[in-house]
Amino acid sequence: MTSKELRKKYLDFFREKGHKVLPSASLIPENDPTTLFISAGMHPLVPYLLGEPHPLGKRLASVQKCLRTVDIDEVGDTCHQTFFEMMGNWSLGDYWKKEMIPWSYEFMTKVMGIPEEKISVTCFAGDEDAPRDDETAALWEKVGIPKERIYFLGKKDNWWGPAGKIGPCGPDSEMYYDTGEEACGPDCRPGCGCGKYLEFWNDVFMQYNCTAEGRFEPLKQKNIDTGMGVERMLMVMNNEYDAYRTDVLWPIVQKIEGLSGLKYGEKSDEEYIKDGKQCWVDVRKRFRIIADHIRAATFLIADGIIPSNTEQGYVLRRLIRRAIRFGKMLGIEKPFATEVAESVMETMGEVYPEIIQEKVKILAELSKEEERFSKTLSRGIKEFEKIIGGLPSGEKLPGKTAFFLYETFGFPIELTAEMAKEKDINVNEAEFDRASAEHQKLSRAGAEKKFAGGLADQSEQVVKYHTATHLLHAALRQVLGSEVHQVGSNLTAERLRFDFTWPEKLTEEQIKEVEDLVNEQIEKDLPVTAETMGLAEAKEKGALAFFEQKYAEQVKVYTIGELSKEVCGGPHAERTGVLGRFKITKEESSGAGKRRIYAILE
Repeated sequence: MTSKELRKKYLDFFREKGHKVLPSASLIPENDPTTLFISAGMHPLVPYLLGEPHPLGKRLASVQKCLRTVDIDEVGDTCHQTFFEMMGNWSLGDYWKKEMIPWSYEFMTKVMGIPEEKISVTCFAGDEDAPRDDETAALWEKVGIPKERIYFLGKKDNWWGPAGKIGPCGPDSEMYYDTGEEACGPDCRPGCGCGKYLEFWNDVFMQYNCTAEGRFEPLKQKNIDTGMGVERMLMVMNNEYDAYRTDVLWPIVQKIEGLSGLKYGEKSDEEYIKDGKQCWVDVRKRFRIIADHIRAATFLIADGIIPSNTEQGYVLRRLIRRAIRFGKMLGIEKPFATEVAESVMETMGEVYPEIIQEKVKILAELSKEEERFSKTLSRGIKEFEKIIGGLPSGEKLPGKTAFFLYETFGFPIELTAEMAKEKDINVNEAEFDRASAEHQKLSRAGAEKKFAGGLADQSEQVVKYHTATHLLHAALRQVLGSEVHQVGSNLTAERLRFDFTWPEKLTEEQIKEVEDLVNEQIEKDLPVTAETMGLAEAKEKGALAFFEQKYAEQVKVYTIGELSKEVCGGPHAERTGVLGRFKITKEESSGAGKRRIYAILE
């Protein structure tokens, strides 16, 4: 089965069940400071899961592009990627388990043709926060899954969310495919990770809201939230338990084969010594990392991110440099990132035309970053030579030093070990592993802190800042001209950040004029009204809509007096008078041809 066929079958199935299909949102969250990337299909829908009416109704489905980097070090196996596609369907307070479980079974067995005997499911075992989910287990048994293939697992396995510290969450039921691999032992079961069972779909019964105090309170509406990875389902449908051999990744792997002169299926004859033992490197891991990371980088640049040393730009830089590093280890000496990116465009450009539309920018950024990193690698080699030259005879290269080379210059441990071996020196890899593990622990803690508050922060103050952003956008266009348009925003309960197109620093006079215009609208205590209409009608009525690829066929248009009319999902304050006084605290560059404003409501 091809990815095109899979996406169509999924969306057609849920269309027949009364769902409206949403376009994929950008990888970059809108107005959300708590997460760097969209990492699940439900992320753009959080306001609606909390009760905000969606313009397309209560039944929705989509294929959403996603990016996760928490487990970046696992990329290189057969089933992990940083960039992936997530098929999902949602009930916003409409249908519930008695509909979703039979539909799941119907799609798996009737539409996909998966043999029933290959399917196992898991349900929530219950704890002090929520009861054991016997209801879901009974529904699975009713549709045909025998009791012996229904497992009850704890919160670690069968509970989804909240996305951060607070927000919508609930028990889930996961579906697994029996690959036919040998069981790892008598206790082998879905979720054990040995490879016998491959998870491919998850039905989340989103019925709780986790509060800041850690309480699980019933949501005002019960929601269904499902997720099925395109790559995972293709593995199941094609009986091929390597995601990199599916049609969304295999052409990219083949391009790397041509560049390196190596075959993906072959193991390398490279060896290195770890803890005194001879080890062999599997070349396939390097192919996978390059294919995944350049694919992810291509989509990030298309969505407006450029390599930098902060936030999304830092992640992008790390992905590109990691891919280049592993390319060097495959023996690719010439610049190659742009050629791999062109293969990504050929493979996925029909489904995601933005990567074709932004081709020039994507290739330029990749080329610049590869050139920069080549210079960094050269400096790293000089640093390595200097370190080795200062080692006493017979001394091991300290693991902390090896990790310094990895973190500062991008040298993977295999490369450092290989270079050290040429000098007849061993590396203290146990110490390297400890330093690496500690770094990962800190990184994950940082990611969790970044996510604190979660996508569910629809507090009164954040809603006020959302409304103020609309007024700021309109005021900038009135003061500077209609060539100004939003390219990003980021809201917290303390301030707003707004990115827009403009080639030069704003003058003090322009900043004051924008402030005064916004405050005039606030002082008038204008009503903030919302209408639902088609995108074409919205544009005819003068509504701003700069993110057209992510809009559905029906949109919400928010109007504030005569100054602002904009397509947006909401929510917003009911009147401008509640906002308080608007003040711009900082104005700076945010990239070529872009400016950034920070502002507060006093």
